[in-house]
Amino acid sequence: MRIAVTGASGFVGGAVCRALTAADVTTFAFGRRPAVAPGHLGGAVYRPWDLAHDPLPDPPGVDAVVHCAGSVTDWGPAADLFAANLTGTRNALATFRGARFVHVSTASVYDPFRPSVMAREDEAPVDRHMNAYGASKAAAERAAAARDAIILRPHAVYGPGDTTLLPRVLSAVRGPVLPAVGTGRQRVSLTSIGNLVRACVLAATGPVTSGVFNIADATPVTIDDAFREILRERGIRARPVYIPAHAARPLAAVAEGLFLLARRPEPPRITRYAISHLALERTLDITAAREVLGYDPDPTSFAGAADW
Repeated sequence: MRIAVTGASGFVGGAVCRALTAADVTTFAFGRRPAVAPGHLGGAVYRPWDLAHDPLPDPPGVDAVVHCAGSVTDWGPAADLFAANLTGTRNALATFRGARFVHVSTASVYDPFRPSVMAREDEAPVDRHMNAYGASKAAAERAAAARDAIILRPHAVYGPGDTTLLPRVLSAVRGPVLPAVGTGRQRVSLTSIGNLVRACVLAATGPVTSGVFNIADATPVTIDDAFREILRERGIRARPVYIPAHAARPLAAVAEGLFLLARRPEPPRITRYAISHLALERTLDITAAREVLGYDPDPTSFAGAADW
């Protein structure tokens, strides 16, 4: 079997490449970086390709594509986010027209303004979003769905090599305190990189050729339990302290406005988008993935996080 992986220079794409090559699958890796260390790709053949510009003129013949490329930030110019997420997806679809297409999406396509309580796949994508990230990912999903792709929706991917979730939590620590929003009792579905890779391989190599599937760890956890385990595993003597969401939202709105006026490339430490994921339940029903894909996830664990 021959499989192409986009976004291979990144966290998820690299992990998918390593899993495929370990299974002796001929793997073609694509990413924006000029070069990538062979170990990151498990020895997969690598070619630079910026999907936001054009389709690839001379693609290899493949049986399937795992499309991991795209922006994972919730902050930035809308044009850049739509170029990375929507235009990039369209160009990947145009490049590999005859192949099975596995689109790695996000749970941010669910309604950000209300809790997602064991959300089922037919509840998204919605038409209202807090920022261009959610809107661009929803648009990319619709483009992939029009091609009868397999769509995977993880939430808050973490694990060795994580460049988003764990660093964001750790950067918020202030002395003995980890400031957070909500009550800490909100339940959340997280997705380990191991579980997401397992789902990608099942989708790319199994008998299923289309459908939408939530991808998460075996069972939800509470925000407070997750934070405390992260801090414990990292050896950080701090504790979560929670700010009510109704007090945090106006502060986040002001911070966002100031950062936009200053044209700061990085996001404020707290945004309304982040609050929507911390202060409201964000749990996913993974029944379809279990029953249709044969997905059997591990539970949430931050064991070994000191070495990530």
